[in-house]
Amino acid sequence: MTLISVAVCVRNGVDWIDGCMESLVQQSHSPLEIILVDDGSTDGGQEKVKEWESHELVTVINQKPLGISAGRMAALQVAKGEWFAITDIDVRPEADWIQRMLEASGSQDGEEVVAITGRTVFGQAKDAISKIRSIEIESKYRSRPRITKLANGPCSMFNRERLLLIGGFNPSWYHAEDMEVSLKLIQEGGIIVYTPNAVVNHIPETGLRRFLNKRKRDARAHVRIHRRYKGVKHDFIGSSWIVLWMIPLLALGAFGVSLYVNNILNYDVLDLESIYLALTREVLLICLIPLFWLSSYIRSDLPKRSLRAFFVLTSWSIVLWQGILLGYLDALLRRNGH
Repeated sequence: MTLISVAVCVRNGVDWIDGCMESLVQQSHSPLEIILVDDGSTDGGQEKVKEWESHELVTVINQKPLGISAGRMAALQVAKGEWFAITDIDVRPEADWIQRMLEASGSQDGEEVVAITGRTVFGQAKDAISKIRSIEIESKYRSRPRITKLANGPCSMFNRERLLLIGGFNPSWYHAEDMEVSLKLIQEGGIIVYTPNAVVNHIPETGLRRFLNKRKRDARAHVRIHRRYKGVKHDFIGSSWIVLWMIPLLALGAFGVSLYVNNILNYDVLDLESIYLALTREVLLICLIPLFWLSSYIRSDLPKRSLRAFFVLTSWSIVLWQGILLGYLDALLRRNGH
């Protein structure tokens, strides 16, 4: 009879509200309270949210467009459950999602379990974007340990009292609020448990612009995380590091190749000896790091065979660097939670 509070925030996602809410009210666990937060929608979402207010399990909060961290904090302040679960409006939890997380909340060997996180399955459409995203997320979960460092935003629940003790979700945080509270809880001696049986289904992430904007936002927010929690070994990074270094290392490799070609052209006769001698120590040193990167890329689950996929990956690398620069600008100006 453990009361569970579930919070979901929406801003301009009117087409996703019904699907998410229907999956939440049909959860097999009871008792349950669902807190639906409208974060200043202008697409008709406020009217759709109001329709759900009449449901016996649903409490509605309307606020100005303050961001998801502020929305989750507003929900936490009114929640009554022993556990406080969070998900996203473009997610469809399985009917036993809450039940499976609750089953995994028991401690082993005196562990102080303060959060449980489940598994997000990204749907695939016919476009390259959704396939890349689906494969990337699947590879992240494949080798995830039971004790983890991140309670993911779409599929997690927290001990409400422990979450309140660390201050909950800071409204000034610019994204990555799930990672921030996770690391705070761990710093206080808590344990986060991953259970692959608690599944939520994410609608296919389509559209290049939307995909790139999200990746830029991730990179921007993670600057704050890495500045605050130095030395933390994250276990949910996946292939982002490979993509991040794609542009600079491809540029370095291209410079090495051009230097090699230039050395060859300086010889009067093109033979095996000139081809060998043109491969100077400088050329080898310049090309060595890109070759290590290339081997990591080949071993990864990232797509490799289509020009469209290569364009997406190079664009992804560019926006990651843009996000990092914006993150350090945030740090210099002391904004967005820095």
